[in-house]
Amino acid sequence: MGAMATACALALTFALLLTCTAATSRTGAGATSPAAQTLPHPAEEAAEECAEPEKQTLPPSSADGPTIDAIKNRRGEKRKLIVGIDQNSYGWGYRDPNSGESGTLEGFDIDLVHRIAEDILGDADAVQFKAIPTDQRIPAIQDGRVDMVVRTMTINCARVRDVAFSAPYFRTGQQVLAPKSSPVEGYDETLAERRICTATGSTAYAQLEADRKAGRLPATADIRTTVPNQLDCLVRLQLGEVDAVVTDGALAAGQAAQDPTVQLKGEAFTTEYYGVAMKKDADDLVRRVNRILVDFRADTGDGWQASYRKWLSATMGQDPARSEPPAPEYLRRN
Repeated sequence: MGAMATACALALTFALLLTCTAATSRTGAGATSPAAQTLPHPAEEAAEECAEPEKQTLPPSSADGPTIDAIKNRRGEKRKLIVGIDQNSYGWGYRDPNSGESGTLEGFDIDLVHRIAEDILGDADAVQFKAIPTDQRIPAIQDGRVDMVVRTMTINCARVRDVAFSAPYFRTGQQVLAPKSSPVEGYDETLAERRICTATGSTAYAQLEADRKAGRLPATADIRTTVPNQLDCLVRLQLGEVDAVVTDGALAAGQAAQDPTVQLKGEAFTTEYYGVAMKKDADDLVRRVNRILVDFRADTGDGWQASYRKWLSATMGQDPARSEPPAPEYLRRN
């Protein structure tokens, strides 16, 4: 409990700093990201040719190619896999408060990164981690700042137009997080006249905006508050600046573990899948990651199941069945 308290305090302090910084560059707590507003609704995406985005990936392969060769040809201290991650999502990618000045990164996503680095470079620690905000995940890939992003990133049709994804490695869904004492009961009419926080550029914001327009969310629900990182939403909730948070249930469970005064409200109202994101033309890397994911899921001793038990079972339940992705399908043709 002492370690958890320390983690909560550190998370709160860090997130408060982020919140204050963000406040100086925004018009107010209720400011909305124009980029986030343009994200399409899943129903609209389904009408397009990409109806099953989680299947739009390439078959597995162990072969090297130009992208992997470029990574392997880095010299000296630069011979590392460069990966965009989160450092504030409890159980996924966060800094262990008990690891001293080094602030060791830990979590389910971090385990997967080490697995990929070990396979490609022969060294699980040959990784350069770069912490990036939610709305910078795709630009970081496109600009070449990272080789890949492993950051609880939902695969959807809007994103597969901009980056390439691996097969899914985790199943989740959007859920509501609110104070235990709140009258909010879930994703329903109890959100009327409530202030809801989401991360800028997230699938949660896109869903809220589209659902409000379509009448699936009360018209009076205030969805203007968007923040760079999900942990900022928890801080806004703690400060009473918002009434509820909408995010992936997998992330919300971690936030509820960090703050015993909040809880998940209602069931998940979407089904989504996390994938590893890479450049559109990095075909050899996509195929290699997909092969690594096959092995990661099949490894019952030190793979997917072990990582789930270690990092997520305490917040998401002992049975991982609801979180396991379906058997992968590889339908991408180019």
